Amino acid sequence: MDYAAHFHREILAFEAAARTAVGADEAPAVPSCPDWTMSDLVQHLGGVHRYVIRVLEERPTQALDPMDPVIYRLPDDREGWPVLGAAPNHGPLAESLIDWFADGAAALEPHFRSSDPGEAVWTWSQEQTVGFWLRMQVIEAAVHRWDAEGATGEPGPVDPELATDAIAQTFEVMVPAGRSRNSAPRGSGERYRFSRTDGTDSWTVQFEGDDILVTDGGDPCDVEVSGTASDLMLFLWQRIPATRIDVKGDREVLDRYFTLVPRV
Repeated sequence: MDYAAHFHREILAFEAAARTAVGADEAPAVPSCPDWTMSDLVQHLGGVHRYVIRVLEERPTQALDPMDPVIYRLPDDREGWPVLGAAPNHGPLAESLIDWFADGAAALEPHFRSSDPGEAVWTWSQEQTVGFWLRMQVIEAAVHRWDAEGATGEPGPVDPELATDAIAQTFEVMVPAGRSRNSAPRGSGERYRFSRTDGTDSWTVQFEGDDILVTDGGDPCDVEVSGTASDLMLFLWQRIPATRIDVKGDREVLDRYFTLVPRV
């Protein structure tokens, strides 16, 4: 998959959605992120990009201090920018904030296009490679593009190829990370099957004690969930409710899924 091309497209769409909110009396609320307005969302993703740039440029062996303002290359004039720690920030969305975001995204993309994905670099995951950041940031860009479009209109679906990879990444990266970082309950053998309706891919996920087992097997499951790759991805990222997808089986087990998988 051409991750860099997906990143480029999603970032431009995110920026376009954000710019539609400039000039309003207040930054619109982000329905899928109840604690944020569009200003908070733009600041968040822009900050993530600047942090990753610094990691890729300096190749640290441990996490950088996220409170270090040097990382974010902030302009001197930040009038109207959201106040960190005070979300949701309801003031008008500052166009200079979007410009800062766009500059950061444009600076990050060449790193993804020129770096060897297998190069070693610090990440917050077990996979310590540039490729981890590329995959993660493409997925995060797609999710937040959907968030931004939902704040100003009707969000478009995620590209099926990218969404399918994001589903796999959920089980390979996000689920183990969420369970290890939080007080997740031990699994009791709960089995879930997630199947694409716009392709042949399916994922069977079982929670057994502290272990997560992922297969493509056809053994019976407690719950079977099906939908387009985009809808499955957005459901797993807690962006759309179960009413938007087809669910067969034990609803109580489905409701337990997001207890077993706390957010990272």
